[in-house]
Amino acid sequence: MRSKTTLGQWITYACLRLAVAVLGSMPESWMRRLGHLGGTVWFYLDRPRRRIVHRHLRRLGESPRRAREVFRHYGRYWAESFWVRTRHFDMLWSTMEVDGTDNLKDSLAQGKGVIVVLPHLGNWEFASLIARHHGIPLVAVAERLANRKITEWFTRQRNMFGIEIILTGRGNVRNRLRESLAEGKLVCLLSDRDLSGRGIEVEFFGEKTTLPAGPVVLARATGAPVLPVAIYFKDGPGHRATIHPALDLTDMTPGEGAQVIASKLEEMIREDPVQWHLVQPNWPSDRR
Repeated sequence: MRSKTTLGQWITYACLRLAVAVLGSMPESWMRRLGHLGGTVWFYLDRPRRRIVHRHLRRLGESPRRAREVFRHYGRYWAESFWVRTRHFDMLWSTMEVDGTDNLKDSLAQGKGVIVVLPHLGNWEFASLIARHHGIPLVAVAERLANRKITEWFTRQRNMFGIEIILTGRGNVRNRLRESLAEGKLVCLLSDRDLSGRGIEVEFFGEKTTLPAGPVVLARATGAPVLPVAIYFKDGPGHRATIHPALDLTDMTPGEGAQVIASKLEEMIREDPVQWHLVQPNWPSDRR
């Protein structure tokens, strides 16, 4: 049974739609600058998240003084998410640089589907442009938010990119992902944050935490290759995608496989640390 949308949730949804309407009418350069400005304002207003980002940067060996850059990139991510329309796809593709396309083709050639693991870098959702360009069906898992209207909007937005969304909390998500792999699809999983709290313990940037078990469990169950992918913002318009060689985790224990993924995520994040806009607690010591 669907829960009723409260007045507060309706107001939040109305604000989202207003942002979509305003940003969607802007040229790309204006949208990008407004995103940077919004992220900067957020940096100064949100002290708790600022402190979390300081902690994350220290783990990466970066100065906490770069936290404002993290928020600027996060502001750009949200601005792009509100701005993008199907009419922008050709322009977005023309400004995207893709390195490692052969790694994607080699993985698909195995005929077992492909598990794509991504960190919260740049605008990770634009990885779907690569799948769209090559005509590859893509599936992703999304969190079911408390606000049903916003969940529905995000689902429609990702469907616009050609992303089939499987929402958490309804049906057996893992079985549906196995079916998708058996059909030769790409299964994209954000893998640097354990939302469930039931992940696998790893060492991540020098400190113990848990990361999602999904990529390892699916790889062991299906034999599908695990393909690490990172999407970075360019300094101006456009994005840069790096598709790394596939990881074969089928003969590893879950702990070993999860650690291999964690190490690869570290490598991709270190390439441009301030584009890693994970602004939530991600280690047990953050929550304490």
